[in-house]
Amino acid sequence: MKLEHHYAVNVVWQGDRGTGTSDYRSYGREHLISAEGKHPIEGSADRSFRGDPERWNPEELLLASLSQCHMLSYLHVATSNGVVVLAYEDEAVGTMEQTNDGGGHFTSVTLRPRVTVADAAQLSLAESLHHEASLKCFIASSVNFPVGHEPTTTVV
Repeated sequence: MKLEHHYAVNVVWQGDRGTGTSDYRSYGREHLISAEGKHPIEGSADRSFRGDPERWNPEELLLASLSQCHMLSYLHVATSNGVVVLAYEDEAVGTMEQTNDGGGHFTSVTLRPRVTVADAAQLSLAESLHHEASLKCFIASSVNFPVGHEPTTTVV
């Protein structure tokens, strides 16, 4: 039996500077991302695409989604395997390549989770669980580029 989950967000452009999109430099890329019951996220384009560097851009949000999804999947499989995780932090990086037609796509993402576990006897198991977590991550299963993992696991 397949379960479906539905999600809804609202994105409102805030970049009309009085002349709309009359030319490429005339409008702002600022926008507000919201969902019912959640704090809004201030978004923009990346600085290299005339965006506001103080706001989140779609590329960062995609990277954050992959990192967040892997973390949640990892915590789930760790629990299922009796591994007690005490801390988890990730410094994810991604590469996007622009194409000659003005488009582009991500070519890779590397997650670099640093996990702290309670039991030294479980270090090897804890490290191996990143593979299972990757298979269970909904976001990683939805993208068409490789998502690599360079985990570091330590004991308290």
